[in-house]
Amino acid sequence: MQKKLMLGNEAVARGAYEAGCHVAAAYPGTPSTEIMEVIARDYPDIKAQWSPNEKVALEVVAGSSVAGARSLAAMKHVGLNVAADPLFTFSYTGVNGAMVIINADDPGAWSSQNEQDNRHYARAAKLPMIEPSSPAEAKEFTMRAFDISEEFDRPVLVRITTRISHSQGIVEVDEPKKVPLKPFVRNPKKYVMIPAHARPRHVFIEEQMKKLMDFSNFSDLNRIEWNKKKRGIITNGVAYHYVKDVCPDDSVLKIGVIWPLPEKLIREFADQVDELYVVEELDPFIEDYVRGMGYSPKGKEIIPMCGELTPEIIDMALNQEKPKNQIPAYSAPIPGRPPALCKGCPHGFVFEVLSRLDLTVNGDIGCYTLAVLPPYNAMHSQGCMGASVSMHLGFEKARGDEMARNSVAVIGDSTFIHSGITGLIDMVYNKGTGTVIILDNRVTAMTGHQDNPATGKTLMGEDTHELNFEMLARAVGVKRVRTVDPKNIEEFEQVVREEVAAREPSVIISLRKCILKK
Repeated sequence: MQKKLMLGNEAVARGAYEAGCHVAAAYPGTPSTEIMEVIARDYPDIKAQWSPNEKVALEVVAGSSVAGARSLAAMKHVGLNVAADPLFTFSYTGVNGAMVIINADDPGAWSSQNEQDNRHYARAAKLPMIEPSSPAEAKEFTMRAFDISEEFDRPVLVRITTRISHSQGIVEVDEPKKVPLKPFVRNPKKYVMIPAHARPRHVFIEEQMKKLMDFSNFSDLNRIEWNKKKRGIITNGVAYHYVKDVCPDDSVLKIGVIWPLPEKLIREFADQVDELYVVEELDPFIEDYVRGMGYSPKGKEIIPMCGELTPEIIDMALNQEKPKNQIPAYSAPIPGRPPALCKGCPHGFVFEVLSRLDLTVNGDIGCYTLAVLPPYNAMHSQGCMGASVSMHLGFEKARGDEMARNSVAVIGDSTFIHSGITGLIDMVYNKGTGTVIILDNRVTAMTGHQDNPATGKTLMGEDTHELNFEMLARAVGVKRVRTVDPKNIEEFEQVVREEVAAREPSVIISLRKCILKK
């Protein structure tokens, strides 16, 4: 057995490899992106792919699981929103080969539109969830998740966070297991969720949750660390290490099985301490559960609900003193450096035109979202992936033709594939007359230049069909489709003027390679 320095995401990939994973699928999204890239780069025995979106990725993985393969899907927290529909159904079907879903939350919203706490998904979908607190545990917990999945016939959620994904730690690596495919047996009552089949599967789920509760209570993924102080702290994830740093004399209950929570172990711990605290990032998920058991821990009354935790925050909250060994503050504040489009970015030419024309811009998720900032100030709404096209139609429905003639939707190439196509179909079907600009820079740029169905390359570097946006737009009923190089700024502006004025749906494809790829 060797030891290597790894990012948490690299450790997850290694865990999948050593667990005998056969199939892996994802849509790139920070902080989870590197998981699939590492699998494709280092572990070619795993059939890895980028999917158009997280829903599709989870469905591919579910199909592989039913067919008998050990399978893994990876996504960021908002990606699980996209995959929620199949997630809840596959909770009912269960698995054949193991099905593991890596969910990367983003406390602090470092690269996301929110900082939602996806522990709630485990409870809502009645699925086991485990959470590592270090890169070493990221590998170990990923491996354990495959075994838990097959033992209990459940998909398993593994929750990591930005700090785990992008921190480095020493990880022990070993040889991979040789896991054969399980036989595929046709079983419609298990895998076809018509109501008559779903109702008994719900009963099965409730029975499995009782077994999982017993597992949680006695699992070594949870542990009590008794110490000389009678103050007890329940914690999980990266917060565990912060607690150990600033409260070295306190007793700690480290929770690795986030759902179902180990009720018996919590009672054993809580009954033997004089003061009880819960330290966790984001929502009071554990705290609320402990309160429901009849205890009154201190938690979110002193621990922030928003943003990432740090040792300093926990030190101030639990020890009521200034952080120790703090680096003295600079005498003058460091000037901020907000993110910006790269110099020469093709999107910059687009937003220069849109700003000059003073158009209302319904934006989307990608590098180009930065156009909301100076010097462009050229984005006025933005929701989730693919929302720009649908919101653009909503603007027209609410405010009529004048709004349609003075606004556009902008959406990146990968984002359009992810979830913008249905919005364009809706615009045509419901007689919208707006203009959609597809910002085609020939790559999924924001998450690190991953390929997508329009680049002509798979994750494994193989040549494949290259999606044609012009043909696609025409196929859904858009008659006015034009492709323009945005660097030809006068021509681009003229095209925008003409298409916005047209009283029918139109698509402009702004085609120029990302400056970092070119």
